[in-house]
Amino acid sequence: MKAQGKSNPSLWWQLSWQLSIVVSAMIAVVIVGLCVYGLMILSPNIALWGDLSDALDESLSLDPQKGLVVVDGPTLRALTAENGTLWFAVSTLDGRVATYGVVPTAYAELSRYLYLLTDADIRGGKGTAEGAMVESLETRWGPVRVMFGGSTHVRAQFLTLLAETYKIYVPLLAVILPAVFFSVPRIVRQALAGLSSVVKKAPEIDPRRGGSKLPVEDVPREVVPLILSFNSILERLEEQFRARQRFLIDAAHELRTPIAIMQTRIEGLPGPERQRLLADVARLGETAEQLLAFERNDQVNDRRERVDLVDITRTVVADLAPLALSAGYDIAFETAVVAYELQGNPFTLPRAISNIVRNAIDHGGNKGMIHVSVLADGEIVISDEGQGIAEDQQQRIFEPFYRITPRSTGAGLGLSLVKQIVANHGGRVFLESSAFGSTFRLRF
Repeated sequence: MKAQGKSNPSLWWQLSWQLSIVVSAMIAVVIVGLCVYGLMILSPNIALWGDLSDALDESLSLDPQKGLVVVDGPTLRALTAENGTLWFAVSTLDGRVATYGVVPTAYAELSRYLYLLTDADIRGGKGTAEGAMVESLETRWGPVRVMFGGSTHVRAQFLTLLAETYKIYVPLLAVILPAVFFSVPRIVRQALAGLSSVVKKAPEIDPRRGGSKLPVEDVPREVVPLILSFNSILERLEEQFRARQRFLIDAAHELRTPIAIMQTRIEGLPGPERQRLLADVARLGETAEQLLAFERNDQVNDRRERVDLVDITRTVVADLAPLALSAGYDIAFETAVVAYELQGNPFTLPRAISNIVRNAIDHGGNKGMIHVSVLADGEIVISDEGQGIAEDQQQRIFEPFYRITPRSTGAGLGLSLVKQIVANHGGRVFLESSAFGSTFRLRF
């Protein structure tokens, strides 16, 4: 399974950059649209003015004899090479005029009055459909008025308009993009608020408990099909679990009667095989009882009442003391507190403690001390002085039907049932084992 986070990208990050791209694209489309619209309604000469003003600053001169003179400098020649039909007329404020290129007749006549204009956008005139523009320019010879036309570069017009509109789209991007990144987390959090109940409920799902489902209330519509599919899977798991549970419980019940009949008949047999057969039948009966207890644990788990761990543990030790003593052990009980109460199941908790003590009796080597104690924090400690449990088997012994010694008595369900019971009470089972014995800790 891949590590969480590597394969699960952030929804906030995805929405933020995707929305940023969408917003930026929309602004770009609007700006391009405005520029195209500008090309349709504005003068085609608008792109000329920037380069022409630089060229005029270099090419204009004032001769005392000839008046205003246009010198064909390198910048003006380069501009003319790009715009073959370029023309312009320049006028000082006292009416002296100089022209360049082929000025249309209508505009040549207008140039005499050019000093009277400050700026203008002229869309043709009598005898010409060509447009022209009038702009004011400060030169080293003083202020002049410039009328010009002849632009043929549509791309230059477009780029000029785009450069002029940066005052619109740059502030828009500067405001909108941060707003997207700051607002998206809040929007996502509000939109997915209903999923918090699903996230809290999911770890509590247990197919062994009927009716466990994830809630769909206040969940985004897009997520509902996923939750419904998950709930459908849970229902099928519950049905299969109930079917297995019914089968095992019925099987364990059905085994009780033939086992009892077999035991009765064997007791009446003569000869040395009698004891061995009785031991085999007892082992079979114990297996049926453990199987029945293992499956019934889920059915009785919901019962909760105030129980005293000290009293339960003391009772279990007292009940099993004769069995431990007859098997060759010493057994002791001690407690650090007079009582330790908690909400628990009065039927399953004694079985969990009893299973560990019986496990010590069965596998402790028939010697040494079995010590059972209750600590001040309610932890139950059960230790023996047997040969211990190998490290590679210490986790496996809690698996159902696992036995360290294949031919040992029991079905291998005792410790698995202990783990299940303690987990149902919100606790854990810890095992410490060495060559000098084993210690089980039931920590609630």
